[in-house]
Amino acid sequence: MESNMARYDETIAPLPRAEVEISGDRLTAGWQDGLLLIGRVAIGAIFLHSGFGKVMELSAFTARMESMGVPVASVMAPLGAFVEFFGGLAIILGAWTWLAALLVAAFTVVATYIAHRYWIMPPEQMAAQQTQFMKNLAITGGLLAFAAAGPGRFSIDGWRWRRENGRYL
Repeated sequence: MESNMARYDETIAPLPRAEVEISGDRLTAGWQDGLLLIGRVAIGAIFLHSGFGKVMELSAFTARMESMGVPVASVMAPLGAFVEFFGGLAIILGAWTWLAALLVAAFTVVATYIAHRYWIMPPEQMAAQQTQFMKNLAITGGLLAFAAAGPGRFSIDGWRWRRENGRYL
């Protein structure tokens, strides 16, 4: 019985390329590292800025968390503020990106549940809180994409990888 499968030692001819390829993968392939850098800076800046404010006003942030009924707010507030600030910085720099993105995503999910439960808000606040909830949902998706895709070549992680492997991403 003859098989159409190629053997290990055979060369397989590549499929012919389409005349015009406009898929997102081909269209942005040359821009990937630059786009990842821009995305990291845009998302990381949100957390760096907000986290800095919380770190500088830690007592006010702790009091706000206590007023929302967060258990052990005296521990959770500093933890959240530092994850937000240093996670945002790590994302911008592309340092330990997968870990930073996952930690900041977890922070965002918890913060969203604590502060933006639009379904229990009075009608006059519901639309604004739903907008904040959906914004945080989108940011969480972007963070998870960084955890999966990596930071790109223009990052500390990319530099370390090239140095350790002696080649480019």
